Amino acid sequence: MKNDPLIIRRSDQPLDAICARLPAVAQKHQFGVLGEHNLRQKMESKGVAFDRECRVFEVCNPRQAKAVLERAMEISTALPCRIAVYSEAGKTVLATIKPTALFGFFAAPDAASTAREVESVMTTIMDETAASGSVAG
Repeated sequence: MKNDPLIIRRSDQPLDAICARLPAVAQKHQFGVLGEHNLRQKMESKGVAFDRECRVFEVCNPRQAKAVLERAMEISTALPCRIAVYSEAGKTVLATIKPTALFGFFAAPDAASTAREVESVMTTIMDETAASGSVAG
């Protein structure tokens, strides 16, 4: 779907292997992992049973974040970028909201070029992380 607001990649690799590989791949592309949230553990710690495995990585390139924040501070509500990793139909899925879709919510048209750059790198990070035995989706 051309106007799909998501970037999705599927891999035959186990979820734990994908999660272990993602931080190094992100760092290779000048993105740091600011946090990792294990949603199943978090919900269970709050007394909510959740049997699916889902981890959310917060990733950021500080130079690009600075560039967009200098244009429109309200973009901070969409930062950092997130990559969700979960299992679906026997595959490990990596998914993120396209930065170009997110930045479209803000009145900062001059931030569009940075959003395109970030989106390109996020796609590369996801492609490389899912690489072995993966299918683009």
